[in-house]
Amino acid sequence: MFENLTDKIERAFKVLKGHGQITEINVAETLKEVRKAFLDADVNFKIAKQFTDSIKEKALGQNVLTAISPSQLMVKITHDELAELMGGSNIEINLKSSPGLPAVILMSGLQGSGKTTFSGKLALYLKDKKNKKPLLVACDVYRPAAINQLQTLGAQLDIPVFADVDSKDPISISKRAIEFARENNYNVVIVDTAGRLAVDEQMMNEIAAVKNAINPSETLFVVDAMTGQDAVNTAKAFNDKINFDGVVLTKLDGDTRGGAALSIRYTVNKPIKFVGTGEKMEALDVFYPERMADRILGMGDVVSLVERARERYDEEEARKIQKKIAKNQFNYNDFLSQINQIKKMGNIKDLVGMIPGASKMTKGLDIDDDAFKSIEAIIQSMTPFERENPDDINGSRRQRIAKGSGNDITEVNKLVKQFDDMRKMMKMMGNKEQMAKMMKQMQGMGGMPGMPR
Repeated sequence: MFENLTDKIERAFKVLKGHGQITEINVAETLKEVRKAFLDADVNFKIAKQFTDSIKEKALGQNVLTAISPSQLMVKITHDELAELMGGSNIEINLKSSPGLPAVILMSGLQGSGKTTFSGKLALYLKDKKNKKPLLVACDVYRPAAINQLQTLGAQLDIPVFADVDSKDPISISKRAIEFARENNYNVVIVDTAGRLAVDEQMMNEIAAVKNAINPSETLFVVDAMTGQDAVNTAKAFNDKINFDGVVLTKLDGDTRGGAALSIRYTVNKPIKFVGTGEKMEALDVFYPERMADRILGMGDVVSLVERARERYDEEEARKIQKKIAKNQFNYNDFLSQINQIKKMGNIKDLVGMIPGASKMTKGLDIDDDAFKSIEAIIQSMTPFERENPDDINGSRRQRIAKGSGNDITEVNKLVKQFDDMRKMMKMMGNKEQMAKMMKQMQGMGGMPGMPR
């Protein structure tokens, strides 16, 4: 996500490197490249021009402080303008409702945009993060697969689904679902509506009629971020008809240029509230404009990374691992457990992009969710005894593990060595006296760069 845009904006700022001051000429050269980067990202040319004009106006009116360079100042101004372009600040989903009634969330969007999947993700988010009791409602009466898909997701997430396969009236279904929710103490109703392959009058009239009938607390427009500028045009058509409250961008983990995220807020003047970052049901993030601006400018997003780790990491498991490390009892079962904890946090490439500077270091590398498959296969080919006793894995055992996992013996040897090195480091980190001794030795190495003589 945004990789090409990030690279091009970084190259644009290099124009200012070495300059002692901001001038109209070097600002113009820089912003010309920024504007090109926006156009390549499929941002509307009017938005790109207005964006760079605003930066130019603010940059030329600023005095460069002695503590920062012109390029640093331009990055700061661009960051602030990017965040403002995408909404300025986070706006939460509205879950307010009349006394005794559930909050109702209405989904809208084209077929294939990810409405049904997002409905499931949102239900899980509200259940786990907001302590709500959601009810999913299947109102796509034209596509039987949509009802089945929502019911499958509901069963998977242990969230009930209200459906009526015999009815073709989405208004009746949604009204009965809300009454059912009220009677059974469900406090949030998520209504998944029908989509079309393109915007048409029948579709628009139907979604407008449903909205008028159920008066939702929140109406969300779900759009596939990979459709680029078409996503913006579709958003405008929907907003003109149903005046939705917020936007959801799906598939931001795909090969998207980012134009939709940068243009939609400006075009329809409605906030982006959520972004889908993967296929897993947990792969849903609240949208923060400032954090997204950080990522676009290659600054990472440590706050989101820490939040995601806190939400999905098992603290009890972490405490057990810590005790085993202290006793030098860390084994392959523990290692496999740690891998599974990392995978729960989401798409690996997305996680790397949250670390400041990491995107540059890993540029060109093929990082995907299969990165751990070979390691998992090797560990799973070990016997329970071997996993519990890493030091007893001799040459003949390694040969058998290699055959069982479908890997070359060199791959098994490599993993065993890396695991041994990691255990030694863990043991050292857990021994405060040994760490202090090592630091003292390092300080005595006068030839080491940065070390005191």
